[in-house]
Amino acid sequence: MSRIGNLPITVPKGVDVTLASGQISVKGPLGTLSQPLSTAVDVKREGDDIVFKAIGESIHSNAMSGTLRALVANMVQGVTKGYERKLQLVGVGYRAQAQGDKLNLTLGFSHPVVHQMPKGIKVETPVQTEILIKGIDKQVVGQVAAEVRGYRPPEPYKGKGVRYSDERVVLKETKKK
Repeated sequence: MSRIGNLPITVPKGVDVTLASGQISVKGPLGTLSQPLSTAVDVKREGDDIVFKAIGESIHSNAMSGTLRALVANMVQGVTKGYERKLQLVGVGYRAQAQGDKLNLTLGFSHPVVHQMPKGIKVETPVQTEILIKGIDKQVVGQVAAEVRGYRPPEPYKGKGVRYSDERVVLKETKKK
């Protein structure tokens, strides 16, 4: 039995959850998100709680109940508080500048790198070496942060590159003569 799938989700005030034909929609103060439902999971609304039950005893339905419960919990948190990912630029001359829905990066290449933000994602640069990526969809925020980090991942000898703010880069020792 999925331990996460057994936990109900408490819907906070100001959040509207709609169970339609094969889809769940969560509407809150920051926006609206929707997720298709699995046929292996039974979703019910009981007062202020949303309850997930696996249909049958199969491993697939058990796994899907926990997965769907986690996705809906992330949707509820996204429309109430939102998600944020912080990136840092480490290296001489590495800079970032947010211009509307574009992020201009100077990462030591012969050309500037311009990253177009998808719809629903906001980017801020409080300092030239910090990037804040904000949005209501946890998966999209993480994907955009990974794409920006992918332009210049931290290298293992000097630690230069784009890294997450909570990432620890273990530096390798250089070759000895």
